[in-house]
Amino acid sequence: MALVEGMPAGVTVRASDINRELARRQAGYGRGGRMKIERDEVELLSGVRFEKTLGGPVAMLVRNLDWQNWTERMAQSGDRGDIPLLVTARPGHADLSGVLKHGHDDVRNVLERASARETAPRVMAGTLAKLLLDSVGIKILGQVLSIGKVRVPESMAGDPATALASDSSELRMADPGAERKARRLIDRAIKDGTSVGGVVEVIATGVPPGLGSFVSWERRLDGRLGQAIMSIQAVKGVEIGDAVAAAGLPGSAVHDEIFRGSRRGNPLMGGYLLPFHRKTNRAGGVEGGMSNGEPVVVRAAMKPIPTQSNALRTVTVGDWKATTAHKERSDVCAVPACSVVAEAMVAVVLADVFLEKFGGDSLAEIQYNYKGYLESIRGRRT
Repeated sequence: MALVEGMPAGVTVRASDINRELARRQAGYGRGGRMKIERDEVELLSGVRFEKTLGGPVAMLVRNLDWQNWTERMAQSGDRGDIPLLVTARPGHADLSGVLKHGHDDVRNVLERASARETAPRVMAGTLAKLLLDSVGIKILGQVLSIGKVRVPESMAGDPATALASDSSELRMADPGAERKARRLIDRAIKDGTSVGGVVEVIATGVPPGLGSFVSWERRLDGRLGQAIMSIQAVKGVEIGDAVAAAGLPGSAVHDEIFRGSRRGNPLMGGYLLPFHRKTNRAGGVEGGMSNGEPVVVRAAMKPIPTQSNALRTVTVGDWKATTAHKERSDVCAVPACSVVAEAMVAVVLADVFLEKFGGDSLAEIQYNYKGYLESIRGRRT
């Protein structure tokens, strides 16, 4: 279930929009058996009437079709009976730290909540954020840049057109050659009983300058994006723009110079073009904790999923005996799904900072405030 507060009134929301995003999350070559069981469909419980938000909390529910297979083993009442304890902890998962933190003797008390199944409500909430942002001209696009060591060409990184085209690919890779190689890599991983990770990218176009803040650390846009993306299961690294490459270059080759006048091809912001432009976007659209008017580009490195068919060595919780990790139904590659979840999290953060600056109780009020801000930028004189 997802409960979204702060949605202004007047945003068009249809269950079909949310279901489309949920289906994108479940797709992808290399997904596990659960995707054959679950067919996520949202139920809008509150906050929407006649396909328009009302200004109150929006409650959404997705039912787990697999739950009926677990009612006895995960029962809320009664005693355990003859249900055995799960005491093996998978390396790379929340299993061991979770049972130690909460004093459990059964790893299943941890692994079910730690599961990436929790990303389904994130996508539901992110869809609402996307719909709000879309109404002011901000688009959220995602793509997979690499799976294992297979990468798309460097020229595709940061390109909104490439990201848009990637949605027709099962692996969300816009380069057909890279996709074919990645498929073979996933097939080898299945044969070897292991898993593969990769790098995903989210591009937000039409983002105006000034979202976020330089005033205090917790309001910085890059910090908020980093926390949101790092919270996704299996993500171990976040990059804004060309951060990693920039660390090894001189400043003259890193910072995006500013030029007078709008540049053809720049995304419109609320129907306006900015009176300045940049020829590069190495900063990923964020400077000094704020958006700078260029597309916001966020990349995430996803590690291979911990569950392995060829189980890794571990110990039993409590008596610490050597053993191998248990097997859960899992994916071999969930990188394409991660890109969809990352889109949702970027959308949530951008919607938050947008409402902080232009907030109102209705979409019409927000659009009025936003228009005034853009006109003030175009009319600014020194």
